[in-house]
Amino acid sequence: MAPHANDSYNGSATDPALAGTELFTVRSPNVLYTAEAIKSTYTYRTTKVAKTANGKYIAEPVETIYDFKTERKVGKVGLMLVGWGGNNGSTITAGIIANRDGLTWETREGKRGANYYGSVIMGSTIKLGSDAETGKDVNIPVHDILPMVHPNDLILGGWDISGMNLADAMDRAAVLEPDLKRQIKDQMRSMVPLPSVYYPDFIAANQEDRADNVLKGSKAEHVEKIRNDIRTFKANNSLDKVIVLWTANTERYADIRTGVNDTAENLLKSIDTSHDEVSPSTIFAVACIKECVPFINGSPQNTFVPGCIELAESHKSFIGGDDFKSGQTKMKSALVDFLINAGIKLTSIASYNHLGNNDGKNLNEHKTFRSKEISKSNVVDDMVEANNVLYKEGEHPDHTVVIKYMPAVGDSKRALDEYHGEIFMGGHQTISMSNICEDSLLASPLIIDLCLMTELMTRISWKAHSSSGVASKDYKGFHSVLSILSYMLKAPLTPPGTPVVNSLAKQRAAMSNIFRACVGLAPESDMTLEHKLFA
Repeated sequence: MAPHANDSYNGSATDPALAGTELFTVRSPNVLYTAEAIKSTYTYRTTKVAKTANGKYIAEPVETIYDFKTERKVGKVGLMLVGWGGNNGSTITAGIIANRDGLTWETREGKRGANYYGSVIMGSTIKLGSDAETGKDVNIPVHDILPMVHPNDLILGGWDISGMNLADAMDRAAVLEPDLKRQIKDQMRSMVPLPSVYYPDFIAANQEDRADNVLKGSKAEHVEKIRNDIRTFKANNSLDKVIVLWTANTERYADIRTGVNDTAENLLKSIDTSHDEVSPSTIFAVACIKECVPFINGSPQNTFVPGCIELAESHKSFIGGDDFKSGQTKMKSALVDFLINAGIKLTSIASYNHLGNNDGKNLNEHKTFRSKEISKSNVVDDMVEANNVLYKEGEHPDHTVVIKYMPAVGDSKRALDEYHGEIFMGGHQTISMSNICEDSLLASPLIIDLCLMTELMTRISWKAHSSSGVASKDYKGFHSVLSILSYMLKAPLTPPGTPVVNSLAKQRAAMSNIFRACVGLAPESDMTLEHKLFA
């Protein structure tokens, strides 16, 4: 969104802001447009519930007024990927180049063209309101609700334990069509990942043959080297900001140990002594936190040990994770939500996967599979807990997850699910589902979404009004843990002590309504009373 020609907007219908270059303008006394920012005053309404001694509830509506400020200048943004030479890293790089250059290519099914399908930000819409004349919904691209960076403008870089250039890495991944690869190989051949962190104990032994591009020295030296890499990348490309995202191998879970990684102080001491229980992904997270660069974890391991979260909070640096929610798990979080809300009592969920890419190869070892098993298994917990009619305290559906490495299918993952539940009068319903998906082509748009959303959050600040109506003096940023990213992640990281939400519908609503708040619009209620009530 480009700035308006005028420098402010006070809600007047004749204001020249309405003729500006933006897709829409909000006409409201609660919204102010300046050359630098969009400012809104927003009333947040929720309900506080107290349980009485006799087991009943008292519900009390609560209102809080917030001022939001969204900086309009996006600036030049860099995305650095840990695991740049992997399937996801090479695929997203090729995809952005193809979109940037407007490429088309031949396939056996005909000509195809570059797009951003699968991206929530670039490929979906959000309801703005209802048409003043017809009453029909008016929907706009999510990308146009607030000023956002366009993925075509991202500058890419990153690290990998394999030193293979991105053109050869793209061939190794075997994801994209030959005619497309032919057109972009020359650009990608000059792209070579920076040396990365390699601690063999944290990933499968079968990854050793790829590890020819690794950092030497101590863990403290690795932190400083990564920090320097980020600064150099930013300076060399004249960037305003950098986002770092982990799309490298799944690691085993790190043990949470008192005195090792339970506090920020202990974690930093453990890094100084190169303690064995500090993982590569935590090293990257700490480096980014110290640089005040957002770091997103796209794999299922517990990168953000308690000491890492505490460190991020103390630096007011953004972190988010864990594990891309792309195919099977996204379907599960939608279907389980639907079934339980329909009053059907799920009693068992069985999920089976087989895939043949390097992610599957790495997951062939139990210690790394266990991380994935945890992230895929916990996605139903909050939905079950929310229904105390179907599930009594401590009751939970049986839930098992199986992943097998089958090289023949490559990046085309097979997922088989069975949902078994109890229905009316002791009857049963079983839903069996087969999901075949090209893994990296689903994950790559999520990487784009996570980057664009995180960058946007660096430009949004807020302040609350007191009960007497007086606004706080200074604007603040959001909490360091970006739970707004939950829609794209299997195991959403939330601020300590706050509930985890896995319901896909709730995650999407939270994201959309925060966007709407920033432009001074109420949450979309979907009540459509205007169509239901007689005059």
